[in-house]
Amino acid sequence: MAPKLTELVKRARRLASERDRLVQELAREWSRALKGQGFSVRDLEELWAGLTEEAVRRLLQSESRRAGTEAIRHEAREVIARVRARVEAELAAGG
Repeated sequence: MAPKLTELVKRARRLASERDRLVQELAREWSRALKGQGFSVRDLEELWAGLTEEAVRRLLQSESRRAGTEAIRHEAREVIARVRARVEAELAAGG
């Protein structure tokens, strides 16, 4: 029997909340790691591009491939972009 729509909505909200928590945690860790390292803007651009490509590559090799290649690429880019934005904001604020 298929789950009720309300149960699916609750599950989606819980998963989104967990993803947001993980993004915040990862951004804090990257901010701490990058603070004071003296990386140039170009260095950081290459870092984020490399992290994105690595995430896509790993996801495509995993069981997640069922989701579809474009969906995986989109999600990986979106998550890395969210982490990047938080890290850049924290570093700009002196955090």
